[in-house]
Amino acid sequence: MELPSNLIPDEASPEWMNKGDNAWQLTTATLVGLQTIPGLVILYGSMVKRKWAINSAFRAFYAFAMVLICWVGWGFRMSFGDKLVFFLGKPGVALDEKFLLKRAFAGYLPTATMVFFQSVVEAITVVLIAGSLLGRMNFRAWILFVPLWFTFSYTIAAFSIWCPQGWLAKLGVIDFAGGFVIHLSAGVAGFTAAFWVGPRAEKDRRNCPPNNVILMLAGAGLLWMGWSGFNGGAPFVASTISGLAILNTHVCTATSILTWLLLDSLFFGKPSVLGAIQGMITGLVCITPAAGVVQCWAAIIMGIISGSVPWYTMMVLHNKVKLLKLVDDPIAIFHTHAIAGGLGGILTGFFAVPKLCRLFYMVTDWEKYLGLVYGLQNGRTPAGFKQMGIQIAAMGFVIVLNVVVTSIICWFIGLIVPLRMSDEELENGDDAVHGEEAFALWHEGERLVGRRHNNKVYDTHEFSFVESKGEVQMV
Repeated sequence: MELPSNLIPDEASPEWMNKGDNAWQLTTATLVGLQTIPGLVILYGSMVKRKWAINSAFRAFYAFAMVLICWVGWGFRMSFGDKLVFFLGKPGVALDEKFLLKRAFAGYLPTATMVFFQSVVEAITVVLIAGSLLGRMNFRAWILFVPLWFTFSYTIAAFSIWCPQGWLAKLGVIDFAGGFVIHLSAGVAGFTAAFWVGPRAEKDRRNCPPNNVILMLAGAGLLWMGWSGFNGGAPFVASTISGLAILNTHVCTATSILTWLLLDSLFFGKPSVLGAIQGMITGLVCITPAAGVVQCWAAIIMGIISGSVPWYTMMVLHNKVKLLKLVDDPIAIFHTHAIAGGLGGILTGFFAVPKLCRLFYMVTDWEKYLGLVYGLQNGRTPAGFKQMGIQIAAMGFVIVLNVVVTSIICWFIGLIVPLRMSDEELENGDDAVHGEEAFALWHEGERLVGRRHNNKVYDTHEFSFVESKGEVQMV
């Protein structure tokens, strides 16, 4: 069969493109996407009370879709494009084939692949914020919050830290896969937004059991395994660094889980599933900024720290610090992401291996990317302390950025729609907000009311009968 004259094979597979790297990057992007859809959709929908299952899962579903459109519309170029100011790129669309098919700014792959990978990374960041707002934020307010926070917060942090033209990137900050850009940002933004929205109804705060523990574990499992794409895709190449990053990710996470369970057992007498999931998340978050630039023994130490420090802040400090008690954070996003992400960023500055950093960043500058441990070991202590200072400066920048921007966004949204649900919606949950219920289950003392179909419901002691279209059926 003769190829059409206007089809140029070299453009479909140019010399600069590495097919293996491109396939790897598309695979890792899909794994990251699965962390949100369905990972966090399942995790959020099952960790909350039954009446909030749809609302919680739907927040993640909506945010994923909205972010992808905003990303190709203007976000990618604001994060990784030409510099507008020292902390932000110029807005621009990423829709033209001439732009999408050319080589990406990093790696041997097309820009289209880079755009997709970064879009799913950004999507999970916004969805993590939702975890701090479950059970009371007005869904219409959430609809507005997603594109506004994405535009005025995430793009600034991404450009400053990840883009080669960003000011923190030029200083030499190490954030392998998003400890600062993603997790610290999400944790601080979620905590700030939760402050402005206010707490859940008092009875929901007192009694908030998960509605399905097995599904909760399934969602957590998707999040854990999907992290192979999260950290393994950060180098934009199927390399030795990718393999090391994935191994370190899972070693740190396993260590963090075991540490958390040990502390639960010692202080509360028994391990818990919720504790294991929290320990999993803190381990994943803590290793993210360091995954491919530290040795495996360092990943184990980071796992011990990530399984113990956030445990202490969540189980002990949370009940003693007035601000932490005041802000309602239903699934502890502040502890699992802000605390763990900040810890990971600082520990990265401590344990980063100079050789691994040079392999990742493709530089030969011996004065950059030097962990303090190796600075002390090699007689380059000032360079090691400088790296620690850069890491702390980046952490401070991200914290201030998200407190200020998130507060302004919440204030602005409050001028348009209420930030908080009405009392009726807080009382009735999904049925009042969406006209739907997650589970068609019958419980003692509850009735399934078929409002949409004008069904009549008859309750007996053991069974329920539903009349629909003139026929009575036993349920």
